[in-house]
Amino acid sequence: MNIGQASKASGVSAKMIRYYESIHLIKTSQRSDSGYRTYGDSDVHTLRFIRRARSLGFSLEQIKDLLSLWQDPHRASADVKAIAQEHVAQLQQRIQELTEMRDTIKHLAHACSGDSRPECPILQGLAASADEEHHCH
Repeated sequence: MNIGQASKASGVSAKMIRYYESIHLIKTSQRSDSGYRTYGDSDVHTLRFIRRARSLGFSLEQIKDLLSLWQDPHRASADVKAIAQEHVAQLQQRIQELTEMRDTIKHLAHACSGDSRPECPILQGLAASADEEHHCH
């Protein structure tokens, strides 16, 4: 199948397929006599694997490692589990950071009267944070 068909079958855009080839996440596609990329069912299966891993937030480096393990029949499941646990820890950290951001913005929004006056605690809070960062560097 051509890249458009592989894209449709896998749910991965043609642009991303070319990108994944360029960073060697997937093997370089076969070429037809006329020079067009051609893909088989196993390529589509790999692209679906990548799409699913990306939807779960795995990094490209983690996906490269997962693909390598997926394609290795002698893999140790402990290696796969270690990658998943590392990812869970990263997600927990992001959740904590996002929660803190949400709480800060919520607090600033609550302090703002939202009327026609120019005073705005939200902008003042952002400006204060920008000043603090400027003084720290």
